[in-house]
Amino acid sequence: MTATTTETSTATEPKKAAPKKAAPKKPASKAPARKAPAKKAVTPTAVTKRREVIAEQAEATAAHVRTVFKTIPVDRIDADPDQPRKHFDPAKLNELAGSMKRIGQQQPVSVRYNPGTKRYTLIMGERRWRAAKIAGLTELDAVVQHGIKQGDRTIRMKAVAENVGRADMTAMEEANAFQQLVDDGYSIDEVAEGTGKSAAYVGWRLDLLKLCPTAQEAMSKGHLPPALAWYVSKLSTDNQSRFLAKYMRGQFATTRDAEAFVNACRAEEDRRASQGSFFVLADETTAVATPNGAQELLPGAHDVTDDERERITADRMRLTKRVDKLSTAGEILSELVAADPEELAVLLAGVGGGVGGYRQRIEHLRDLTTKAIKNLRDAQAVAAVRAGAIEINPQAAPDAA
Repeated sequence: MTATTTETSTATEPKKAAPKKAAPKKPASKAPARKAPAKKAVTPTAVTKRREVIAEQAEATAAHVRTVFKTIPVDRIDADPDQPRKHFDPAKLNELAGSMKRIGQQQPVSVRYNPGTKRYTLIMGERRWRAAKIAGLTELDAVVQHGIKQGDRTIRMKAVAENVGRADMTAMEEANAFQQLVDDGYSIDEVAEGTGKSAAYVGWRLDLLKLCPTAQEAMSKGHLPPALAWYVSKLSTDNQSRFLAKYMRGQFATTRDAEAFVNACRAEEDRRASQGSFFVLADETTAVATPNGAQELLPGAHDVTDDERERITADRMRLTKRVDKLSTAGEILSELVAADPEELAVLLAGVGGGVGGYRQRIEHLRDLTTKAIKNLRDAQAVAAVRAGAIEINPQAAPDAA
């Protein structure tokens, strides 16, 4: 009975129509999205990697370094063994010591603390520390940095930057300091940026390390100018020593003459090397003399052909005849030098161009004369090098294989 009732009620109840679901809208067709081109992986260069390492090391150093300002005993401070400056002028040290004794210390030194020894090592200010000891001071104001280890590259860079360019720092000290930084992994550009110098300046100083020990010592003592020493560094070691002997004997009238001689030596080295031979300067400048005392026809010209010799002889006669006429120009210039300015004004004022026109012509001759002197200086150096050289052909040597 129950079952029948259930069936009847189910039959008599009208069925609700199920709500129609809206048909899903088809999405509007879109153009397929273009994939962005894959970025090419950039392989870091060696310089980039090195800079990243330097930056990471600097951050790591800064993270554990603690800086305090305090007054510490002078006798607990030690010099930095890596100090780039080795020479300190005694007179200037005594002058600074006198100032510190009168008015005290004006600028603190910078030191690092060594927990093992409980002492301090200078970072910057060794000159003040030395002067304080001379003045008899017992304490110094200092910026103390804790957490810095011996040989820290960032500290060395600061020390070099502080000392480079000082009047009492020699060129060789700068060269060695720059080389230390390069050995630490810095590039020449990074050394230049860190020390406030140009990359060319750093490169010039590093070239000085190619000098032979004798030349380095001569430059450190001020006997060999740094600019001339740079040119000398381009020569072979043997020729460096022989040139230095000539220079110290005073065989060059001016530094420019010496520079021209060095450049001629370098050119001769290159020329001989291209021909499969090499040469060294003789210990003394010797020119082969003919019976009448004149210089050899063409110093170092044993490798010149007969046709070339004839050409040189003909051109020499033509050139010397023209150059000998310069004596006339010398007489004219001597007359102008001896003339009274007021008389010159009277004589030349009425001429086309006037006094100013003649002055311009003389100035033009002066400029040409300056250039001619340089050219003749270089020519004299070439002749001297060839006349005073010992040429060696390895293939002709007795012990050649």
